[in-house]
Amino acid sequence: MADKSFLDWPFLEDKHKALSAKLEEWCKNNLPVDHSDVDAACIKLVADLGEAGFLQYSGAAQGEKLDVRSLCLIRETLARHDGLADFAFAMQGLGMGAVSLFGSPEQREWLSKTRSGEALSAFALSEPKSGSDVANIECKAQMVGNQYVLNGEKTWISNGGIADVYVVFARTGEAPGAKGLSAFLVPADTDGFEVVERIDVVAPHPLARIKFIEMKLPASAMIGQPGQGFKIAMSVLDVFRSTVGAAALGFARRALDETLDRASSRELFGAPLFDLQMVQGHIADMALDVDAAALLVYRAAWTKDMGAARVTREAAMAKLYATDKAQEVIDKAVQIHGGDGVRKGSVVESLYREIRALRIYEGASDVQKIVIARQALGEII
Repeated sequence: MADKSFLDWPFLEDKHKALSAKLEEWCKNNLPVDHSDVDAACIKLVADLGEAGFLQYSGAAQGEKLDVRSLCLIRETLARHDGLADFAFAMQGLGMGAVSLFGSPEQREWLSKTRSGEALSAFALSEPKSGSDVANIECKAQMVGNQYVLNGEKTWISNGGIADVYVVFARTGEAPGAKGLSAFLVPADTDGFEVVERIDVVAPHPLARIKFIEMKLPASAMIGQPGQGFKIAMSVLDVFRSTVGAAALGFARRALDETLDRASSRELFGAPLFDLQMVQGHIADMALDVDAAALLVYRAAWTKDMGAARVTREAAMAKLYATDKAQEVIDKAVQIHGGDGVRKGSVVESLYREIRALRIYEGASDVQKIVIARQALGEII
């Protein structure tokens, strides 16, 4: 049974405890799901999460704000039970994050579909030559008459190929670099939209490379104002980077739980594995890293919920520490499980594959260090 003492920390309120209990019960009855058909599994997960009401937290209704602590709590809990369930929930939030924060009333109509599980969403930012360097985006949107014409390519797009609606970032040319980007809301059935390639990765998720060929969009498809694309992308990542840390935390908690079970039930040299001081040392390190990651994750979420305009520093710290330390925690779990730790399909083997991508997407670990360093420097100059 995973440790729940963190629910009593001052970062969280009674409503979060109630949400945790409700979601925990749902997870016990519905997870894990069959991963043999990843597309079908994600579509069903979104529908089921929507029916259960949990996707209401993935977007904000008009006049409301995203509850980042709830987002983190949901991602942590889902990840602890099933990485694909966490992915399905997370993409409903990240995919429509720009609309939650900046969308027009007309654009926000999509939120009723994504929050109910009726439609799947995607966040199309990365390109073949532009990953963490968002300012280097090459995809172009040119105003022709009273509409925009998009040409370009995006890759590593989560939910690519199964999403019903995409938020696409493109260069509109108001200024060089980051100041010349804009965001657009793109239904998947728009003429000129093409799924070029489905991408397989170590932990199966629906990913794709997509292309826009002379794709025409009305001016009303733009989210926010021309040239606000970089600001919109960073604002969305400010919120959702903390939740990536929360997902990593969920993976780490599960690894720790599995390790405690293994160490107490497995015998070595006539005594429980846990009696070995080396094993105790590993478990102590794992428990310490889990709690430290949780403190950083929920601090970042609490700071945002308390009204901070930006939590760039806090979110970067949470994502960096939680994902890097979860990798270490899971590696220790594999080691303590021995041969069973690398058996395909075992819990810790699955966690080992699931955690690796979190140190790359939504800002790689090395980039987070740059963000933190620049924020620290900004405080003294």
